[in-house]
Amino acid sequence: MSMESAQMKDRFDQLYGKGASRLFIGPARVNLIGEHTDHQGGYVLPCAISLRSACLVRPRTDGIIRLAATDLDGIVEADTNDLSGYASIPWGGYPIGVAYIMKNKGYFVGGMDMLFDETVPHGSGLSSSAAIEVATATAIATISSERVGTTVDMTELALIAQETENKYIGMDCGIMDQFSSAMGKKDNAIFLRCSDMSYRYVPADFGTQGYTLMICNTGKPRALVKSAYNTRLVECKVAFEAMKEQANITCLADLTPEMFLKYAPLIQDATAEKRARHVVFENDRTRMACDYLENGQLLEFGRLMDESHTSLKELFEVTGKELDVMVDAARAQKGVIGARMTGAGFGGCAIALVEEKHAEEFITNVSQIYSGETGYCPEFYPAKISDGAREEKEP
Repeated sequence: MSMESAQMKDRFDQLYGKGASRLFIGPARVNLIGEHTDHQGGYVLPCAISLRSACLVRPRTDGIIRLAATDLDGIVEADTNDLSGYASIPWGGYPIGVAYIMKNKGYFVGGMDMLFDETVPHGSGLSSSAAIEVATATAIATISSERVGTTVDMTELALIAQETENKYIGMDCGIMDQFSSAMGKKDNAIFLRCSDMSYRYVPADFGTQGYTLMICNTGKPRALVKSAYNTRLVECKVAFEAMKEQANITCLADLTPEMFLKYAPLIQDATAEKRARHVVFENDRTRMACDYLENGQLLEFGRLMDESHTSLKELFEVTGKELDVMVDAARAQKGVIGARMTGAGFGGCAIALVEEKHAEEFITNVSQIYSGETGYCPEFYPAKISDGAREEKEP
């Protein structure tokens, strides 16, 4: 697992020999509300968190990229003359994919020794892959800027990381994860419209009001996600096609709740209607959530978190037993004002807003209830909302 930077530096020197190296950070993200709206062009409200992927880098002169991870044995090698064939290797496909895409876009991509260290639990739905991609992209863009004067544009790096997932790895994800990792801002969430990447920052400094944003990892690996996700996309498309002409929309997220209620009878398929209903009302909740956060109305924000989870459970049907048990247990605790699943669903994590003074008791009680009912051992991380990707200079 995680190593502090001094230990990480020692490991780097053991692997690659002593000498100067540079540290780049790609944070993980948690989405506060706005779930399964991104693929329909909707609003999301993610923030970068202190769990992260860190990458130590030292340039080489021979065009060879060497990759290692602190929790894995061995070194993966790739030649910058041909980076095309690494998508399916067990580890290393993400950083090599980023290098491949960036080289094709005209960035300077030279040889590098790289060591990665993760504090993001894999398969938790906190987006470890985006953290790795954005850390890598930030490192390459920074070195390329110094060598040949290319710009370092964080929005473009988010798009490069997404393109790596879509075209190199073959995972059809939206822009949210990579955008949050690249563009995060301490104590703020990002109100992002996925259809056009317009965004603004919204205050999310829960600590000043005495609350902790608790990430609750179910410990259940996310199975089924890809097939269920693709099915949901098809169902959303059925609803969109049924309404688009009469409602005059370019995506489901263009609909207000009022418009949806007017045009929903056009949808012949009951399941497709439920999926679209979730998207439209979740999108509206995300808009309202920003107003509540900007006005410091945390109780109202918490109520929207609860409504979001119910919709994901009953209308979009992506929660599953573990997430439902976790969220129900969280809601039953003292000082909790809202809880919901976050991420794709079917396992992974939930989040809860809990009064700081009850946080320890929350962890003890929820842990006991959850493992008793599911047999899985949960983990809890109080989330610190952090800045986005960056180079960490020596203190």
